[in-house]
Amino acid sequence: MTLTETATTGVPAADGDLLVVRDLTKHYPITRGMFRRVVGYVRAVDGVSFSIPEGKTLGLVGESGCGKTTTSRLILRAFDPTRGDIFFKDKNLGWVNIPQLDPPRLKQIRRNMQMIFQDPYSSLNPRMTLLDIVGEPLLVNGVAKGDELKERVAELLRVVGLRPEYMTRYPHAFSGGQRQRIGIARALALNPQLVVCDEPVSALDVSIQAQTLNLLADLQERFRLTYLFVAHDLSVVEHISDRIAVMYVGKLVEIAEAEELFLNPLHPYTEALLSAVPKANPRLRSKRIVLEGEVADPANPPSGCYFHPRCRYAIDRCRHEAPVLREIRPGHFASCHRAEELKLQGVPE
Repeated sequence: MTLTETATTGVPAADGDLLVVRDLTKHYPITRGMFRRVVGYVRAVDGVSFSIPEGKTLGLVGESGCGKTTTSRLILRAFDPTRGDIFFKDKNLGWVNIPQLDPPRLKQIRRNMQMIFQDPYSSLNPRMTLLDIVGEPLLVNGVAKGDELKERVAELLRVVGLRPEYMTRYPHAFSGGQRQRIGIARALALNPQLVVCDEPVSALDVSIQAQTLNLLADLQERFRLTYLFVAHDLSVVEHISDRIAVMYVGKLVEIAEAEELFLNPLHPYTEALLSAVPKANPRLRSKRIVLEGEVADPANPPSGCYFHPRCRYAIDRCRHEAPVLREIRPGHFASCHRAEELKLQGVPE
């Protein structure tokens, strides 16, 4: 996607973008000794850049510990980044750079950026009823109270497929899938523009996963929501994402349209992840690629390409020269020295 700086804001955004992330970085200092001297840094997120058009979904995938969740929480400014820009096109304020916002303006835009959490059990207060849980954002922000609050909560419960009379019950009375629907209703309470989905189906049974994904897709179409969908399972993000970004040790290694990435991966790490995706047709089953070695330590990453100790295609250049994320095909970016020459195996249709 070609980015252009808008004349009025200077934001490097393409037409229709809602979120633009540029060089997002989060380093945690490692300290030792009595005086807590800084001896190094954990590179949790290391120079991540991407954009999400309004009404679309970007899937952010990778192994546990690669920096996916940290990236999502930096966008919501639950954490302050070490450096980088997060441009968001707020419907009231226009383009804003989230790391530079003062507390009053940050509170304003947070109404339009919400999160669906991974664990539907720990993310709901067991001492609060559904009326309290779903209605809390409305009450805190002064949007509704009294009978109007109850009507709004009842409507939100209907939208996510729950009965309004459930609003007097507590979370323990519901299954995992129903609890996640409650979390989705809470996220939708303030009519947000951007919803960050932090592995919202990983704690659910497979059949319930499909129902939840279908619900999220329906809600996106109905309310024109924009999703950042964080997951470690490519088979999940395939069904909901328009574009997919693959992370490894804090860096993006590949980003492309979902169909293009599944059919024609350009990075060996993506190829290994795709080999684990279940195939419905037994004739199309391919040999599983088992990565050797351990995930690189973000506090002490290897020289050159971070993935080279586990890559079966690595050459001497990979061990000494760090690749950059570049456009190999139209709209398809990869961070691999050999991207043009390798013929990697995707997931056939």
